[in-house]
Amino acid sequence: MSSSRSSLRTAGVALRAMAVITVVLGLAYPLALTGIGQLAFPAQANGSTVELDGKTVGSTLIGQSFSDADGNPLPEWFQPRPSAAGDGYDAGASSGSNLGPENPDLIAAIEERRDQVAEFNDVDPGAVPVDALTTSASGLDPHISPEYARLQVARVAEERGLPEDDVAALVEDSVQNRNVGFLGEPTVNVLELNIALDGLKG
Repeated sequence: MSSSRSSLRTAGVALRAMAVITVVLGLAYPLALTGIGQLAFPAQANGSTVELDGKTVGSTLIGQSFSDADGNPLPEWFQPRPSAAGDGYDAGASSGSNLGPENPDLIAAIEERRDQVAEFNDVDPGAVPVDALTTSASGLDPHISPEYARLQVARVAEERGLPEDDVAALVEDSVQNRNVGFLGEPTVNVLELNIALDGLKG
């Protein structure tokens, strides 16, 4: 009988402990962190969405294409780096190409992209930077290098009838420095750059 009572008591303690831990770690802790996030970092906590004229147009954390219905890049916009996520920038299918540097399919894709980017921007193929040729590990990278943004300036300015110097200055103003001064490389957020571009007047 005492053994049975001891087992029941142990089971009761375990159930109470599980209930307390579930409430604390499964409810109170997440709610506390959500509240702190909403108070201290509301933009980041809500997905870093970008709104224009009251309409959500994207997120600063997720890249998107600037192309027509057939997937052709629109020349009046700065273009992002290639994406291997689904049909391109599909947040539900985030992935890289998973092809190694010696893979002939990857080599062929890079050469094809080099020719396409060079022709699209009317530049020498040797001037095309590497981020214009390769996809990111996630396929959702919202950034390009300042070099790739600068390469697109002449095309965008011509298509929009804007002074090239004004578009070039906009790119320089959009360059984001290394994190905490030394981590990573300088980048340009394509969505933010294109929103700023749309505000330029010829």
